[in-house]
Amino acid sequence: MPKLLPPVGPQRTLSLAQLTNSVGDGAYYVTSALYFTHVVGLAPARIGLGLTVAWAVGSVVGVPLGRIADRRGPRGTAVLLALATCAAVASFLVVRDFAPFLAAACLYATAQSGLAAARQALLAGLVAKEERTGALAHLQSTLNAGLAVGAALGGLALSAGSTAAYLAVFAVDAASFLLCALVLLRLPAVAAVPGDRSAQLVVLRDRPYAVVTLLNAVLLVRMPLLSVGLPLWITERTEAPEWVVSALFVLNTGAVMLFQIRTARSVNGISTAARALRRSGALMVLTCLVLAMSAVDDSWLAVTALAGGSVLLVAAEMLHSAGSWQLSFDLAPAGRIGEYQGFFGTGVTVARTLGPLLLTTLLVGWGTAGWLLLGGVVLAASYALGPAARWAARTRQEPDSVVAAQGV
Repeated sequence: MPKLLPPVGPQRTLSLAQLTNSVGDGAYYVTSALYFTHVVGLAPARIGLGLTVAWAVGSVVGVPLGRIADRRGPRGTAVLLALATCAAVASFLVVRDFAPFLAAACLYATAQSGLAAARQALLAGLVAKEERTGALAHLQSTLNAGLAVGAALGGLALSAGSTAAYLAVFAVDAASFLLCALVLLRLPAVAAVPGDRSAQLVVLRDRPYAVVTLLNAVLLVRMPLLSVGLPLWITERTEAPEWVVSALFVLNTGAVMLFQIRTARSVNGISTAARALRRSGALMVLTCLVLAMSAVDDSWLAVTALAGGSVLLVAAEMLHSAGSWQLSFDLAPAGRIGEYQGFFGTGVTVARTLGPLLLTTLLVGWGTAGWLLLGGVVLAASYALGPAARWAARTRQEPDSVVAAQGV
């Protein structure tokens, strides 16, 4: 167990902040859809529209908020964005119409996107370069632990099914971000990095980094598999019982908690990150092949295939996480960590926005052919990331010459 804990100091405090708000997030994820329909009173189509618009806005403003974290200091920016997230979740308690729901959702997505970038910049300022991937592995493990606890709390609210239970869950979520802000205040301040005002948002003109971000976004399409793709596949295309959905979620969460830190130890530079990403792509092909085999008439054979595929999936996920973390930091110029992390994080937004529709079409609509196509695309992107990362690394020989070198 001690090995699962980060070292005493900034890393442990960052993990504690992650744990506090991830508990709230876990409760939010399992109850939000029913809360917005049963309590707020919105039609599912309007909820989907509102959340899509909100995350689109969040992806756009994540980069400038990351730049603000660089210029004004990441700790203060992270604290303010945690408080903004708290306010957004608290506002969900009182909204009862689409327009205020959309405004609250946009504030929530904006604050979450900016908070992720600011926290990455804060970690970069407090943790030595060679320790960052390991620190992020600890944070990912902590995130999964918090999500599991929060999901259990959300499950209690779903069992109760009352308006008061749903309101209590959202109040807990809002309080978790308030507590996160207070924990972040315990961290040492990281000095702001003054920059050239004429060269703001350099990342938007950094073509090599944009290619790396795009390829990583392709790999992130796997994110909605557990929440959307596999549940629909299991119910529509297999004979497996529905309880398997929750069992696979527990399997994934537990595996990341236990093995993400160990997986990240082998990644310590661009070359090892590229190797981890290639291995992740190969495992995703095997994942897709095994999961496609679950479409059989025998329920226990289906369960066996789903369990085996899920083990391969979480192994691929952990390798991808470790490799992408390393690249996102190593390829970001000094003084622009927040800006670059804000841009790199748009891949998560793309996965959240387009992933469910894409996976539904491929898996439920196309069946086995969809699984094979998904695996092939992910494999191609994972192998392309190595050359793209080396291209980006060559432009880092002169940290402030990226734009000039490209004739912008």
